[in-house]
Amino acid sequence: MALTDKYQKLTDTAKQQKVANLSAREQDGVLYVSGKAPSEAVKQRLWDIHGEIDPDMRAGDLVLNIEVDAGSASKLETGAETSYTVQKGDSLSKIAKNYPGLTWQNIFEANKDQIKNPDLIHPGQKLKIPSK
Repeated sequence: MALTDKYQKLTDTAKQQKVANLSAREQDGVLYVSGKAPSEAVKQRLWDIHGEIDPDMRAGDLVLNIEVDAGSASKLETGAETSYTVQKGDSLSKIAKNYPGLTWQNIFEANKDQIKNPDLIHPGQKLKIPSK
């Protein structure tokens, strides 16, 4: 199995979460993934996915070099509103996992103006992500 296939979930998530300057290249049996995450939560989510794929992180076949974009991070820290575009297969609880400290209920409450049933969200829908 090619390393790009093995770590497909990680690179797909990075794309969905809008990691800037995303690069994934395989060289000498190692996949090098780099880019700038829009938040610390996104960076942590990518590390969590790495841990799901290689729980003991013993394979030594991935170098994950993800920085947090300082401009995006400062917007989050000042309480500027964050939004998320729903992807196919998303649920409120799945989205909440990308934002430590938030629950699906927090996201539901922040979006009651457009979500009547928390089990019914649609791809392309833009959700407000409340600050903690």
